[in-house]
Formats: sequence, structure tokens, C-alpha cells
Amino acid sequence: MDKQELKQEAHDLDVTVWVGKSGVESVVDELGDQLSERTLVKVKFLRAARAGSSTEEKAADLADRVNADVIDTRGHTAVVHR
Repeated sequence: MDKQELKQEAHDLDVTVWVGKSGVESVVDELGDQLSERTLVKVKFLRAARAGSSTEEKAADLADRVNADVIDTRGHTAVVHR
């Protein structure tokens, strides 16, 4: 699948990982587990998690930690693909 097809598939997905004040480190294992079961996961970055960083930066950091790619970011939500 190319990036555009993945974005279309992600459109109807629900958010299943929330990153809060504990930061990216606290959800690495959960995201890894979910990516082992499905190809796309939607991640929501709450205000406390962003703390001066952009959603794109946080999403890229999280994706790197689980050897995945960021397909799209909209607002404070990112779609991660492995």
C-alpha cells in the first residue's frame, strides 16, 4: 500500500493509544503490541504530553522507538504504520 491508501484506510480508525503527561516512554510497549496485531494505529497526544513540542516531533520520536513510520498527523493525532 502506498501512503495515500494508508491515509484513506486510517480515516475511520479510532484512537487506541493516548500519550499523556507520562510521555512517549509510557506507551512504547503498548504501541508495539498493537502494531504487531494490526498495520495502522492512531495515537492521540494530549496537551500534557506535547509540552512545548509539536505533534509531528512527538509522533516521529514514538514511531522511531517502535521501528514504525508516521503516515499522517492531523491536529494532535498521528497515524503510525509498521
